[in-house]
Amino acid sequence: MGSLDQSITALPGVGPKKEAAFERLGIRTLRDMLSNFPRTYDDRSVMKPIALLVPGESCCIRAMVATQPKLSRVRKGMELVKFQAADDSGVVDITYFNQPYMKNNLHVGETYTFYGKADVIGRRKTMSNPICERGEQTRYTGRIIPIYRTTAGVTQKNMLDAAEFALSQCDVFPDLLPAEVSSAHNLCQAGFAYQNIHFPADQLSLTIARKRLIFEELFVLACALKRLHSDQSPKEGLKLRTAGTEEFYATLPFSPTGAQRRTIDAALSDMASGFAMNRLVQGDVGSGKTLVAAACAWAAAKSGYASVMMAPTEILARQHFHTLTEFLSPAGLRVGLLTGSMTAKEKREIKSQLLAGKFDLLIGTHAVITADVEVPGLALVIVDEQHRFGVEQRAMLAAKGQKPHVLVMSATPIPRTLALIIYGDLDVSIIDELPPGRQPVDTLLVNESYRTRLNGFIRKQVEYGRQVFVVCPKVEYEDEASSGLRSAEAHTVYLQSVFPDLQIACIHGRMKAKQKDEIMARVLSGEIDILVSTTVIEVGVDVPNANLMIIENAERFGLSQLHQLRGRIGRGQHKSWCILVSDAANDVSRERLKIMTRLSDGFAVSEEDLRLRGPGDFFGNRQHGLPETHIADLGADMQVLTAAQDAAHKLMAQDPELETHPILRNAVERMIQSAGGTFN
Repeated sequence: MGSLDQSITALPGVGPKKEAAFERLGIRTLRDMLSNFPRTYDDRSVMKPIALLVPGESCCIRAMVATQPKLSRVRKGMELVKFQAADDSGVVDITYFNQPYMKNNLHVGETYTFYGKADVIGRRKTMSNPICERGEQTRYTGRIIPIYRTTAGVTQKNMLDAAEFALSQCDVFPDLLPAEVSSAHNLCQAGFAYQNIHFPADQLSLTIARKRLIFEELFVLACALKRLHSDQSPKEGLKLRTAGTEEFYATLPFSPTGAQRRTIDAALSDMASGFAMNRLVQGDVGSGKTLVAAACAWAAAKSGYASVMMAPTEILARQHFHTLTEFLSPAGLRVGLLTGSMTAKEKREIKSQLLAGKFDLLIGTHAVITADVEVPGLALVIVDEQHRFGVEQRAMLAAKGQKPHVLVMSATPIPRTLALIIYGDLDVSIIDELPPGRQPVDTLLVNESYRTRLNGFIRKQVEYGRQVFVVCPKVEYEDEASSGLRSAEAHTVYLQSVFPDLQIACIHGRMKAKQKDEIMARVLSGEIDILVSTTVIEVGVDVPNANLMIIENAERFGLSQLHQLRGRIGRGQHKSWCILVSDAANDVSRERLKIMTRLSDGFAVSEEDLRLRGPGDFFGNRQHGLPETHIADLGADMQVLTAAQDAAHKLMAQDPELETHPILRNAVERMIQSAGGTFN
């Protein structure tokens, strides 16, 4: 028997070209192939007599070819092979389209297994293009067939061959779960699981295999995350003087909420402990996370130290600059701004002032992590919208100080369990209270038939002196009739034709930062009546006068993203509405969008989003460093995850290095490497 670490080229017929095609699917070794679980299954195990065929239902029949297959050419490019097959219960007409070779492959008087969708024309039962196999030993019929992801150059047959070959190389399948764990959770053996996940004997065997492999993967994930976050013992940090927050609160034009005060107290307690703070502040849109950042920067400045805040976009960085200047200047703090769009001269001036200690807080984009930005006395690093940055970028910023405190913030509500998994190296604070004065936003779901009424509602709001956001899923102008998606550029032209007397602007991520800033300045001044945008306004834009948001093709967005967009309005004193426009006929899509009309709490929305879509919606580019899973669904399998975590933590408490579990250790190493980390 061979090793699972053999190259996929060990499979007969796989040369360099096919190897490259398999690699596009992430399959380099036989082990990769066995971990490449089927995306779905086609149950061809149901065998029926011809007399019981149901129109529209796919099933297998065992039937004898009763008439000589005949080839006919209906027209150029259309050839038909027709014949009748029969069993003891009846006759079925079978037709193959553009498969002339079937005429010679099928022989009168011989019995075959046919799998396909049945139909009835008049009183005659029919099948078109059924899969056909001869003999008792069938490969593609009479059983549950796995369906894999494929790519150019790799067919379903190639994948079946590869899975069968990989399984054939395992005389005894390595079982990485300790026997006591498998027993405690009633899990089958690894060999049975892998055999039946790829080639299930029946539905029960598939269910048993899935249970084992989901638990196994989450168990390895829990061990991997425990290793990744193993060095969680508090690190020495600057001990700051943080008493006297009432002095800071007295400079504010409002009173902080109870949730803000609790979060600030927790953060300042960290900063005064002598150990480095590593805290995630989660809060719904508009919950007031920025005030927490301001209080921490104030405490650092009071102790004679500087702070740096990094935001993912220039719009958000500028928004924070204005807000934090408003919060901190009455307390005597000096706030600076550094962004990539500044001129070389402006950047030199900011860096010079920074070096001279002229700023208590520097706010910027990725520009703040460049090597030539030096921050004397850096004691606090603040990262906003944490999931948009990689762990390395956070570390690069922290490396500019000596043992700085780290505060990361996210307005994307993440279910607490998932947050604790992903941000295992951080303490988590949740601001679960909105500041007084935030207006509830009514959310409505409509289809294209409401367009005229929708335009009338836009007109009405503008006449009242309000402003409107319209969000589209695409940027570029193209034929909307063929794509079915509204683009920001094309929709701007449409709205200008409907409202020629109104000021309408378009903003999207492909614009230069200076262009975006100019447009947003006009929006904030009230000059723009309708702003058409992509999701570039998802984070950070604060326009109190905007009270209507229309989201086109709403089915194309995740629920958490829709909630983020909705959070851009209702920030002033005016009644606000978010209108989701969707012609999606799919019941699942409609039900998802109806959730938005029922729920206003971001954490409730995120729980639903996690359940329906999995974690990918929160972290589009996997920068979060969460190891990839192959079969487990972090949205649907949370209960299994909790059980797997408990079992993993018990095991690692006894054997932190997994020295007595070498097979498990190897699996954990591979998972950590898949997330870009190392087992240390």
